[in-house]
Amino acid sequence: MSTTQTEFDQLEQQFAETGVAGVLDQLVTQLREKRQYHELFEALKMKVRHHIGLPITYSESGDELDEAQRNALEEGLLEACREVGLLLLQDGAAREGWMYMRPVGDRAAVAKALEKITATDETVEELIEVCLHEGVDPARGFAMVLEHYGTCNAITTYESSVARQAIPDQRAAAGLLVKHLHGELLASVRADIERQEGQAAPETTLAELVADRDWMFSEHSYHIDTTHLASTVRFARILEDPELLRLARDLTAYGLRLSSQFQYQGDEPFRDIYPSNALYLGALLGENVDEAVAYFRQKAKELDTNEHGSQPMETYVQLLDRINRPQEAIDALIAFSDDPQNQDAQVVPILLELSDKVGDFDKVKHLCRQRGNVLGFASGLIQSAK
Repeated sequence: MSTTQTEFDQLEQQFAETGVAGVLDQLVTQLREKRQYHELFEALKMKVRHHIGLPITYSESGDELDEAQRNALEEGLLEACREVGLLLLQDGAAREGWMYMRPVGDRAAVAKALEKITATDETVEELIEVCLHEGVDPARGFAMVLEHYGTCNAITTYESSVARQAIPDQRAAAGLLVKHLHGELLASVRADIERQEGQAAPETTLAELVADRDWMFSEHSYHIDTTHLASTVRFARILEDPELLRLARDLTAYGLRLSSQFQYQGDEPFRDIYPSNALYLGALLGENVDEAVAYFRQKAKELDTNEHGSQPMETYVQLLDRINRPQEAIDALIAFSDDPQNQDAQVVPILLELSDKVGDFDKVKHLCRQRGNVLGFASGLIQSAK
């Protein structure tokens, strides 16, 4: 073909030589080269329709097609979405690319493509939207919030968005926040000590730095936004990584030294934020385990479920489970279930999970038999067969 031919001439010639299939191939090639991706999607749809014997302008739901045609149409359209979505992502169009990739459902491919898009003032909002709010790569999305918009916005985002996502994504975000806040606070405390004492402090942790320096907290002094500190410590309870747990435990050591006006009240059983979280996090690290168990056991027993709900008992059971005492957790949960306010629907799924860890479903089956819970009993019976 002559290079002076217009695109239209090329299409006409291709049609004359190879018919509809050829002209559609030529159209797709032209649009791909010109990076007209939305038009490319329409052309790819036309190719799919033609290939399976439908009019190129077919726009019905497909309900009237036979199964083979319907499946071919769906698969072809999804492949068109994939091609156009990935091309847009390669061009740095995060939001538009995700629009096409969403029906494909391949979040891993989108996350990989997004890694190549640098977060700039022009792209960061789209990247956060797709990575975090669309759940494609929540950890990277939260990291961008933290880097570009600061701790306050990151905490608000955690509360409003991350807390509704899957547990692993919550852990990833909480870990980033703990590392960030701990680093800021450690640097601030070290700088204060160097100013006051004329030399750098030899200690390496917050707990060591503040242990014998009462002057640091005189006149209601603090070294970081105290509401940020309290929120971060609260989020940290979800963590599992020992290194991150140690950083969170270190934050509580600082919080315990703050003036009483900064000792904010939390929800039970963490009403006294820093003492209770210090116990909980410490127990997860193997520190003062029996003290922590006794503390949260007492909270679970004494707090009225009418006022505080099931959270005190759930916290106690979760703690026992996380410190590898699943049998104690089962017994506590069964005792808790004796309260008529507590529904089997809340208790039995957790009991089944704990029973699987100890390899014994007798107690949960007995409870379900007493309660007339056929579904729970059958679940325990089936799982015990494993």
